[in-house]
Amino acid sequence: MANDVGSIPDLVQKKHDVGEVVKIICLGDSAVGKSKLMERFLMDEYRPQQMSTYALTLYHHQTTIGNKNVVVDFWDTAGQERFQSMHPSYYHKAHACIMVFDVQRKITYKNLYNWYKELREYRPEIPCCVVANKIDADLKMAQRSFNFGKKHGLPLYYVSAADGTNVVKMFRDMIKKALDYKQNPRDFIDEVLQELENFDLEKKEENSEADEDGLKTESPEFV
Repeated sequence: MANDVGSIPDLVQKKHDVGEVVKIICLGDSAVGKSKLMERFLMDEYRPQQMSTYALTLYHHQTTIGNKNVVVDFWDTAGQERFQSMHPSYYHKAHACIMVFDVQRKITYKNLYNWYKELREYRPEIPCCVVANKIDADLKMAQRSFNFGKKHGLPLYYVSAADGTNVVKMFRDMIKKALDYKQNPRDFIDEVLQELENFDLEKKEENSEADEDGLKTESPEFV
């Protein structure tokens, strides 16, 4: 475990004003193209927020799924994946995971087993996909069958951060899966956290209404 990475503060996961908020994490070895994939998807929109103290980069994205406004917090590593392990805070409250390997580097594919094992230790039920990146370097790779995804029941996407092949589809699919998971958690702990979150929101709304009522009753004194 990367001991130099501290516990990530709650303020990183602050609530936005409108819409559902989902967290999607990316896993994979260094230089497989995780950051480039995000930049390709977000294009001019992205404004990465560097959190050097916590060795991660955040990308915020707003979109619409069905009739819902959705705010997506993409969490990307900032080098600590070289330790072949992530701090537990990285997985905390994640709603989906994107695992990436480089089709030109066999070791990055083999290491998916380690990344997936760690993911399931912390997030046993969240949706996950496998991404075969850099197929533009060898189009024949898109014809190969990679059994890791099939073995674990995970969808496999053949993509290229360089030319954009399948990038938008992959991210849109995972945003939908993340939203569905948040609304229908399949993990008991997540259900408890969701109930606590809903309770907290209800209390804030009640306090807000009480404050408004207080202002209305006090206003005559200032007239």
